Amino acid sequence: MQYIAPLARLIEHFRTLPGIGSKTAVRLAYHVLDMDAGKARALASAILEAKEKIGLCSVCQNLSDEDPCAICKSEARDHSVICVVEQPQDVAAMERMRDFRGTYHVLHGALSPLEGIGPGDIRIKELLARLSGDTVKEIIMATNPNVEGEATAMYLAKLIKPLGITVTRIAHGLPIGGDLEYADEVTLAKAMENRREI
Repeated sequence: MQYIAPLARLIEHFRTLPGIGSKTAVRLAYHVLDMDAGKARALASAILEAKEKIGLCSVCQNLSDEDPCAICKSEARDHSVICVVEQPQDVAAMERMRDFRGTYHVLHGALSPLEGIGPGDIRIKELLARLSGDTVKEIIMATNPNVEGEATAMYLAKLIKPLGITVTRIAHGLPIGGDLEYADEVTLAKAMENRREI
């Protein structure tokens, strides 16, 4: 279908967002057009403000509007423990748990030779720089439980263990409330591998 030029541009911009297909892009564009001018300006302003005010924390590489971020400068946090995650949204997920009191390091990706992502393409150098003193005692690998996440965790463990720092990996297995009959073989194998005494 042919759209008038301004609408076509809006649809095309929505289509560039992750997880947005053609139909959803059209629906979002029409929704924006149905908004009153004030709401549309507020949306545009929020996008611009986020782009202008949010940067990376120089310590943990997480998104922040201050440097260092609130987590890194908090004295209530245990700075001897660093939880390594792939993306900023992983920090948000961990923080929802409200149990972890350590700090974080965001890699902004995972090693993936097939996609041409090597050690220099993610924030490994910044992580290693944080380990130069004797403050850090444990690194928790919380990368995703897929081939790239596992490869990244193993690669980092080989770099960090010689420094005398404990490297742990979060457990993988069945989710709470999950049924065995619906679990795939890899998930069941990880659940068995990570079993513990009760």
